Amino acid sequence: MVKLRIQKIIADSGYCSRRRAEQFIADGLVTVNGRTASIGDSADPDTDIIAVGGERIAESVTLRYIKLYKPRGYMTSMSDAHGDKLITELLDGIDERVYPVGRLDKNSEGLLLLTNDGELANAIMHPSHKIKKRYRVTIRGKVGEDKLLTLASGVKIDSGVTSPCTVSVLTEEENRTVLEFIISEGKNRQIRKMCEAVKLEVVRLKRTAEANIKLGMLRPGEWRDLDANELKGLMYQLGLTDKARKASK
Repeated sequence: MVKLRIQKIIADSGYCSRRRAEQFIADGLVTVNGRTASIGDSADPDTDIIAVGGERIAESVTLRYIKLYKPRGYMTSMSDAHGDKLITELLDGIDERVYPVGRLDKNSEGLLLLTNDGELANAIMHPSHKIKKRYRVTIRGKVGEDKLLTLASGVKIDSGVTSPCTVSVLTEEENRTVLEFIISEGKNRQIRKMCEAVKLEVVRLKRTAEANIKLGMLRPGEWRDLDANELKGLMYQLGLTDKARKASK
């Protein structure tokens, strides 16, 4: 009998991310063989019955790895009580329960990864991997060299000082400047807050790449599964070499 941490079993089933599973356990929503589980508990995924909110998790699931062009105006949340448009409305044809890896705020757009592979999702979001994310950011007016240097060096926002990053000018016109940001951390609304800190007005913000995955030719609202090369490259970058080998077969 091989016992694993309950949050890992739930994440591996595709039900949700490991972090989300830990929250479900803390909230008393997870049971093992009918008894409420606690953080730190283990179980045998082959013999024990594990349920979240009364719903038994699947014993096996088809893993999906999806990239979506999230349009502006959509919430990254999978459920919402305020009547906002949700990305779930864009996921027609996906039978598996996938969830977003990270977030894009309502007014931002671009690449969003979704999966039901809890191990991969956890690896992408873990700060130790320093996954690079690329953004195309349109600013109202011109941007001076002093502000470019400040943004690249790190600025103080409400969650602390941002790490050094790459900021470069893509195009510059009389009334607008298009910048490219490459960051390797994921603070909440980080780029918008960085620009606000140096008194720059963001007109448009689009994520164009994350790790080795690029937005490519997707249009707003479109999605597709990652191809074999994208998936293998992502897994190798995350150190998931066993999964990468299986993905290449």
